[in-house]
Amino acid sequence: MDENGGSGTDDCPGEAWLFDVFSKRCPSRGTLEHVTGRWGSLTLGALYEGTLRFNALRRRVDGVSEKMLSQTLHALERDGLVHREAQPVNPPRVDYELTPLGRQVAEQLLGLIQLVEGRMTEVMAARERYDEAHAAREG
Repeated sequence: MDENGGSGTDDCPGEAWLFDVFSKRCPSRGTLEHVTGRWGSLTLGALYEGTLRFNALRRRVDGVSEKMLSQTLHALERDGLVHREAQPVNPPRVDYELTPLGRQVAEQLLGLIQLVEGRMTEVMAARERYDEAHAAREG
């Protein structure tokens, strides 16, 4: 480990080396961003429920734009987390589902999501205390 807590490697070259998400050039960092970003985590969570078509997925992930969902799906597909199946029918039909790796990642994310949802009463109370304390200092 170097003084910044990383392995000291700058390029994270692959199989011969351990991947280190704390290294700025390691490809694992990009995948972590795809998975933990707002739309990535919500998309993975929604697809954990089952195979969905694009518009059904967009409705499930409330608030995501068509463009952002498309970009998110492309990134997750490239990372091997989502499988895109185009059906040769008219009109075209495209289904999205998790790969086995995507299911593993989604399971971990859903654990985090459930933890956050289950503790929101505490979070809301903390926010209220914070806002009151800061309002008292400013006012």
